[in-house]
Amino acid sequence: MEVLYSSTRNGERKVTASRAILQGLSEDGGLFVPDHIPALDCTMKELAGKTYQEIAYQVMKLYLTDFTEEELKNCINRAYDSKFDTEVIAPIVEAEGTYYLELFHGATIAFKDMALSILPHLMITSAKKNHVKNDIVILTATSGDTGKAALAGFAGVEGTKIIVFYPKNGVSPIQEKQMVTQKGDNTFVVGIHGNFDDAQTGVKMLFNDRELAEEMAATGLQFSSANSINIGRLVPQIVYYVYSYAKLLEEEKITDGEKINVVVPTGNFGNILAAYYAKNMGVPIEKLICASNENKVLFDFFETGKYDRNREFILTSSPSMDILISSNLERLIYRIAGDDAGKNAELMAALTRNGSYEITEEMKAKLGDFYGNYASEKETSERIKDMYEDTGYILDTHTAVASAVYKKYVADTGDKTKTVIASTASPFKFTRSVMNAIDPKYDQMSDFELVDELSKIGNVEIPNAIEEIRTAPILHDNVCDKTEMKAVVKRFLGIYT
Repeated sequence: MEVLYSSTRNGERKVTASRAILQGLSEDGGLFVPDHIPALDCTMKELAGKTYQEIAYQVMKLYLTDFTEEELKNCINRAYDSKFDTEVIAPIVEAEGTYYLELFHGATIAFKDMALSILPHLMITSAKKNHVKNDIVILTATSGDTGKAALAGFAGVEGTKIIVFYPKNGVSPIQEKQMVTQKGDNTFVVGIHGNFDDAQTGVKMLFNDRELAEEMAATGLQFSSANSINIGRLVPQIVYYVYSYAKLLEEEKITDGEKINVVVPTGNFGNILAAYYAKNMGVPIEKLICASNENKVLFDFFETGKYDRNREFILTSSPSMDILISSNLERLIYRIAGDDAGKNAELMAALTRNGSYEITEEMKAKLGDFYGNYASEKETSERIKDMYEDTGYILDTHTAVASAVYKKYVADTGDKTKTVIASTASPFKFTRSVMNAIDPKYDQMSDFELVDELSKIGNVEIPNAIEEIRTAPILHDNVCDKTEMKAVVKRFLGIYT
């Protein structure tokens, strides 16, 4: 059955999957959502034993219905190949009786690789399907991981350019080095004076700038997005949760039909939304546990039904979650509003106008799948130390937030359902925070001395993504104010008016 996509703010106009991927964001500022969530057309038992690539096809064919089998399999096989350092793509590691789904074995050692390895292929295929002659300009804001993963995915891809904005003082040293050493004539990286929300808001404004769109079209260019607002980012993430259930079933860790819980460290809400879609497709998931850091806007939302970004922005040791405007939450709001685009648009207008909105009691009653909590910086650090001392397994800061919140969930509910925790980044990406948590004595070391020591104490090989930036030259030293983003984009694209 064909799946079409419409905007969360206007349900009338429907487009194909390939059009939605190309556009990224709807003209009205809304996000593209499927007109229905398709049910899996094979059983979990049938999926058990299949490779990551095979399961990816079984999931993605249901959403990307205007792609042929050959097109989609070509995208999948080109994405999930030797750029991942493990053949299984996403290993599951058991620690303290919980299953950690390691999503960080790609080119930039963060979970964003899982979707951003395939997005360039989906986008180029979409452009061909829709006879697009323009070059595609990928415009993205990053809180640390999306940026490098998108740069790695699109670098050198013919017919594309990529511009990444990041908060200059809001990412880890390793994250920044990964971005500013990126090669490729079609890549452009800019630090802004501001936080991630400033970068994300600026990018959305550029997407909605009709005058700029006309100027770009006149020079053969058009914008698209690699952020998780793009449905081409969200659909590949659904695969994680179908795959993890099938893998646990294959390894006889669970029985067929047995429910599992899923814990996701959450900032922009895309990854946990993908788990929600997987549940609605028929994967036996019980609770979706939304883990926040001290920027606990989502925890407060699940507690009260009020989304309020009017608060202090806190820089934490888990910077990819330092977000106060969780863009993908809009897709959930649309769904719990009964797919009412008008109601959703009203709430999003209130967020823009007042920095907050409140859902109805009826909508709040539809959030029963979710549990929200948060971990403080101290709790995150203690979780890294305790896990290492108890098992030798080293968590990155984001996964530690999820692990700490999971312990709170068990304490609150007594629920002992088997649980998968999305492990979203390698500890090598946040070496200083991770090593300081294990022992403050490590703070005297340089960033790359810490890399070597982490490898030694964790008995894990240093990822190629880290080795290659050790001596790499800085290729991008662009910094601007958040008010200058449009001028910077036009300069890079050679648009002078």
